Amino acid sequence: MRLMVEFTTEPFELDTFPEHAAAARQVVDEAGLAVSVGPFGTGAEGEADQVLAAVTRLLRETLDAGATRISVQVSVLGDDAPGAEGGTP
Repeated sequence: MRLMVEFTTEPFELDTFPEHAAAARQVVDEAGLAVSVGPFGTGAEGEADQVLAAVTRLLRETLDAGATRISVQVSVLGDDAPGAEGGTP
């Protein structure tokens, strides 16, 4: 099963790249996930075990790096998604 995780870390800093944001990016890069950075957050996708392990590590490491809030959304991709042809009903 393939998953997509989308996340943001706070507090936001307009003038610098916060340490907690750098820690989050490092986690998904080291997990070997396909990463896309957007204006409202970062997305990363991969196999379920890869993504779920990265989410656990991301939460721990961004909190340790000073994040005060982390928003996370995980979605099932492709044919594994509920309602998709061949997916779960």
